[in-house]
Amino acid sequence: MRPAVASWPSATNVEAVMIALNTTVAAFAVGLVASAGIFAILLVTLTTDRQLWPPGEKTRAYYLHWTLVWLFNGSLVTVAVLDWNAWLLPRPGTLFAGVVLAVVGTAVFLRSASVMRSAEMTGVTGELYTGGPYAYSRNPQYVGMIVGIVGAALLVNSVWVAVLAAAHIGWVVLLPRAEEPHLRAAYGEAYEQYTARVPRFVGDHTVRMLIAD
Repeated sequence: MRPAVASWPSATNVEAVMIALNTTVAAFAVGLVASAGIFAILLVTLTTDRQLWPPGEKTRAYYLHWTLVWLFNGSLVTVAVLDWNAWLLPRPGTLFAGVVLAVVGTAVFLRSASVMRSAEMTGVTGELYTGGPYAYSRNPQYVGMIVGIVGAALLVNSVWVAVLAAAHIGWVVLLPRAEEPHLRAAYGEAYEQYTARVPRFVGDHTVRMLIAD
């Protein structure tokens, strides 16, 4: 019986791998650039007198912000598909944890979004919401986004996605800090009382409310 001879990958297979790798790197780079742009918008708002976020109305800053967000989302999905399960996180534990966190985060985000009008969710001035999920957290939609992106990173099991997820969490944490001066100016004492009662993300108040339910 003749010994098995190892076969080298065909030129076609190597070419396909290189194309996938190059596409992954390109998509990852787009995500990083989009994140850098969002960080820049938020830092300008936080450190200067220019209010780029929230814009309050559909200005150029509004369209720039959402263009960057959609570029980031597109890059994240592309990298997730091309680099699926390429890291070293143990399975199936991270797969299960990722699914649970992604589902919970998405549910929290969608429930929070259902309370607001689409304009208010996208940075256009509207009403102050303090009921429903907003009685537990001032920013339940952002809590859902953070939980969901952590779940997605565990589910996909990709170092590229993990880096993009970390960048995403970074600017989501900054979003409410950029929004709060605008909300104080718009809603005055009602917003001050709300901030004194309900945490920015989660806290003791959130836990007590959940236990009471």
